[in-house]
Amino acid sequence: MNIGVPFKELGPVDAAALAAAVRKLDEQAWIDCDIRQKSYDVHRQTKSIVLVFAQGWPDIHVSKYPGWNLLASQAMPVVNEVLNAHYPPGGEIIRLMVANLVAGGSIDEHYDADPSFAVGHRIHVPLQTNPDVRFLIEGKRYVMEEGKAYEINNLKFHEVHNEGTADRYHLIFDYVAPQ
Repeated sequence: MNIGVPFKELGPVDAAALAAAVRKLDEQAWIDCDIRQKSYDVHRQTKSIVLVFAQGWPDIHVSKYPGWNLLASQAMPVVNEVLNAHYPPGGEIIRLMVANLVAGGSIDEHYDADPSFAVGHRIHVPLQTNPDVRFLIEGKRYVMEEGKAYEINNLKFHEVHNEGTADRYHLIFDYVAPQ
């Protein structure tokens, strides 16, 4: 969504329980659902635990995925904390996932072209990161810290490179506010 700036810090959020739950997951949980990697080639070097995913336009169909049963009880309090503090009530979460950009992995420069991205607020909550993650929007580096929420303008060209030795985990969700 075009938020008028490339990047906006939303502030602190309590994501400790979700981060702990994510660290306990086994490798199978990360490969059970590859819809994101199949839908968007730039995410081929990522792994995802998908809780909610939307397909179709303009009639969006939102479905729950296997990650819902794994992480919803820890993820939804984080989502609700962000939404209650920063967005009008009554909208819809059309995507919700924990994305893992593996150590040494990259997400090539792109912008989110699907029409649904123009109406949804793209929120990131870092659960685990490292100083060697480079998140760039239109060539400018932005640093995201654990324990804070951020909104990005995903209609601008952006890319991510994890040049560290540890995987990077973010809770990512798209919220469509009521019309």
